[in-house]
Amino acid sequence: NRTSRADGTMSKTSFRLALTGLAAGLAFTALSLPAARAAEGRVEPPKLSWTFSGPLGKFDRAQIQRGFKVFKEVCSSCHSANLLRFRNLVQPGGPEFSEGQIAALAATYQITDGPNETGEMFQRPGRPADAFPAPFPNEQAARASNGGAYPPDFSVLAKARTYERGFPRFIYDIFTTYQEQGPDYIHALMVGYEEPPAGFPPLLPTQHYNKYMPGHLIAMPKPLNDGQVEYPKGEDGKPQAPETVDQYARDVAAFMVWVAEPRMEQRKRIALWFMPFLIILAILLYFSKKKIWARMPDGSPAH
Repeated sequence: NRTSRADGTMSKTSFRLALTGLAAGLAFTALSLPAARAAEGRVEPPKLSWTFSGPLGKFDRAQIQRGFKVFKEVCSSCHSANLLRFRNLVQPGGPEFSEGQIAALAATYQITDGPNETGEMFQRPGRPADAFPAPFPNEQAARASNGGAYPPDFSVLAKARTYERGFPRFIYDIFTTYQEQGPDYIHALMVGYEEPPAGFPPLLPTQHYNKYMPGHLIAMPKPLNDGQVEYPKGEDGKPQAPETVDQYARDVAAFMVWVAEPRMEQRKRIALWFMPFLIILAILLYFSKKKIWARMPDGSPAH
């Protein structure tokens, strides 16, 4: 009996020591991550509020229409969107332009098509079924026009770009369904251009300082300035939204999220429809388990 009690006491002590060590390790990790980021020169983008965040979130139609305008007038001069077709801008869940607007927009572009009867390629006005034209014919031409840097394609950039949140916040993100690291980072990058601080190494002619870029060096010049894109006017004659760098960045980031995930609203609706069925299934499985395992194989009660 004494041996059993001693073994039990030692087991409890070892368990408590293990929990204490685990808690200490997690706390040290949580406290050391900010210092590690600061040592690497990383600045975390601010967390913004988006209409499409969360399980019930939806796109703001006016916002992604404005975002498309920013993309069309500014970003598309360097960046492609190879998975975006003009007709996608009409589909439910997106900007939802009218078919007439998109047909007129597509016709303003010249698309390379062919070959024709003589085997040659030719130019024709765009159609809604065409992909949004890329600004450069190939990667080599894009690099030659941008000082050796290759502007990434916009199609899934909002899902590909992210940043580390670190412990314990990534655990909170699981329960809060936070998935907007991409647009938060894109917005921060657009507003993060500034003069390098004192003591920063001199910049090369093709380099620019950005507070939120890892390493703070970026080849892309500052793309947005206040008043650069004219937004549609309301009945009072004022723009629908402020014509500022911050608003441009928010709108184009929201548009990029839609381009990367055009079925987001449909996916969320389907998930909400399935939740009651999953809850009912979980209840049935629980009571089935209780019924099946009410007795042991030899017939004796399980409790």
